[in-house]
Amino acid sequence: MKLDISALKQLISTASVPGPPQTGTYKSACVFLLLFNPEDLHLLAIQKTDSEGYPWRNQVALPGGHLDDDDASALEGAFRELEEEVSIRPDEVELFGSLGHFQTINQRDIEVFAGLWHGTGPIRWEPAEISRVLEIPLSSLVTTHVTGNFHGRIPDVQQLRYPYEDVVIWGATARILHAFIELIYPLLESADPNVV
Repeated sequence: MKLDISALKQLISTASVPGPPQTGTYKSACVFLLLFNPEDLHLLAIQKTDSEGYPWRNQVALPGGHLDDDDASALEGAFRELEEEVSIRPDEVELFGSLGHFQTINQRDIEVFAGLWHGTGPIRWEPAEISRVLEIPLSSLVTTHVTGNFHGRIPDVQQLRYPYEDVVIWGATARILHAFIELIYPLLESADPNVV
């Protein structure tokens, strides 16, 4: 799936996105929704390891993590995590902007940043934390979004799932993907009306 990258960046950088929670004791986290290959856009995701007792065991997620005390901002933390988790440096990423804040049931407030990776690799990760890196075609996610009748509504947590090969993206990551696809829906329609 090919989209106009400058239009995509403009759309994200000017979007009205969900802000941080007004109340509650949320722990701050940050992730990167990182796209690559402009000729056929893909999303970079990770699958957590299959470690006994690990709360995110085997889950598919976006690269990221908790903010450290010495992170000057959520964006700095997101870039730090991106480099630590998958060896992608900030100078390899064209930042589009923030997709806003998403809260989880375990009291995390995740700020999501979107961008385009211009690097060519290699992607390296720590096997103790990440079992593999997934390169998911955006078209696959959009097809699920359309055939699942997700457009224009927010399905409940049991229904909002994006299967890909042998995994299923659900929970907070699925909500982030849903919000992203809804945001870019006008670009999807103009790029290929048969897809949406």
